Amino acid sequence: MSESTPISQTPQHAGGPHRAAPGPDDFAVQIADQVESFIVAVTEVAKGDDPDSAVPYLLLQVSQVLLAGGRLGAYEDIVPEERYEPDTGPEPDMDELRERLAALLDPVDVYSEVFDPYVPRSTPVAARLSDDLAEVISDLRHGMAHYRAGRVSEALWWWQFSYLSNWGPTASAALRALQSLVAHVRLDTPLAELDGLDTDSEAEDGDLERQAGRVMAAEIAAPLGLRSSGS
Repeated sequence: MSESTPISQTPQHAGGPHRAAPGPDDFAVQIADQVESFIVAVTEVAKGDDPDSAVPYLLLQVSQVLLAGGRLGAYEDIVPEERYEPDTGPEPDMDELRERLAALLDPVDVYSEVFDPYVPRSTPVAARLSDDLAEVISDLRHGMAHYRAGRVSEALWWWQFSYLSNWGPTASAALRALQSLVAHVRLDTPLAELDGLDTDSEAEDGDLERQAGRVMAAEIAAPLGLRSSGS
């Protein structure tokens, strides 16, 4: 199979023509290694032993796992061997990891994100790096449970499908936020017009959006030693 094979359709767990699923080849091993490396690395960062390097290290880790996602996205549709997904058991509780990351990243945890760049005049929404990272790990762990149980095609299907539908967009948004933070610090560039997070909108909840923008501006500016335009 070739990684450059175009995607013909969004992978579906059941229905549609059945194609031979990849076996435990180099591709599967490489993706699993990248997934495991990301899970271990972010879990270690969340312990808070080295808070000063947390943001650049997370930038590196998210960039690397998105390489695995890009490979999955470029790969042909993966169809698992079984028609219905086998039970992987109880999902791991992500609350502790999420809370540790939120405490570590506070107050730069909150950032502004456009949910879909192809929707005209999309309104930015508030997002949290801690939520994003925990959500990505939750998706990746689900696939890893299949992989460790020997269901390689199921693991690859899940990682590919959830990359396209959930963890890919989530990790991409987190990457943009992390890259922006590192760039502002390394380039000694003020976060100009932080109140710009308050986007004009015709929505009825415009006042709430403006208030959220001011809160986000203050939270982001403080740890970088910057002032928002309204300070």
